[in-house]
Amino acid sequence: MPIVKIPAPLKFYVDNQNEFEIQGATVAELLENVAARYPSFKTHLFDSNGKLRRYFNVFVNGVHVRELKGVETPLQESDKVVLMASAAGG
Repeated sequence: MPIVKIPAPLKFYVDNQNEFEIQGATVAELLENVAARYPSFKTHLFDSNGKLRRYFNVFVNGVHVRELKGVETPLQESDKVVLMASAAGG
């Protein structure tokens, strides 16, 4: 199963885990499975229309999904997926 990595500021929403395995044939399916397993994380991932939030970045093996096939990017069993919210400020 792909491994999902979570940065420290978001660990609270996934039972304080840094990483975990979860099924998903595509990034979209993996994100839905993450939201189903950790319902409090869902509002951070998806907007009210069910779309991935603009400020949320998803990387597969170090490559942003925008450079791949977006959320339709296929996943392999050995893939590493990083879920990261953008940070802004000054």
